[in-house]
Amino acid sequence: MKPKHIASLVTVSASIFIVTMTLAAEDRFTVTSPNGIAFSEFKGYDAWQVIAPSQPDDAIKVILGNPAMIKAYNDGFLANGEAVPDGAVMAKIQWSMKSNGLLPGVNVPDVLRKVQFMVKDAKRFPDTDGWGYADFSYDAASDSFMAMGNGPAFAKAACHQCHTRVKARDFVFTSYAQR
Repeated sequence: MKPKHIASLVTVSASIFIVTMTLAAEDRFTVTSPNGIAFSEFKGYDAWQVIAPSQPDDAIKVILGNPAMIKAYNDGFLANGEAVPDGAVMAKIQWSMKSNGLLPGVNVPDVLRKVQFMVKDAKRFPDTDGWGYADFSYDAASDSFMAMGNGPAFAKAACHQCHTRVKARDFVFTSYAQR
């Protein structure tokens, strides 16, 4: 094969790879949870401010807040007993964990597992005290997201039922970590 043809083939292959990876990364924005919360509602969530990390036995999580949620924390909603305002959103990103080979004894994120959202909108989610919940599982093999749940009642039964333990905190478990 002539060098010119090889260069063209490499260019076309690279272009196809880039387009494929871009589409795979963007697929999340086409997924909608059973209760109507679309992943596309949260473009840019990965740049939101960190509220706090969390580390269950087998995972590493980070809880992020959009500007309205961070303002609610800064205004003291947990201490003053006020409700979180409509428009506030939290995102929870969860990874499996692995040991950091460069720093023994320290765990770091490994494979992305899921992204979850908690949205305050009293008109949209009256059956769950104004909170909407969405759970999107990530499949690394296909590089795609899938909405979790089996119908609109999923969020009420699986998510909100647990959050009722913290009703006095407007259904929010996570405190804003001191900086």
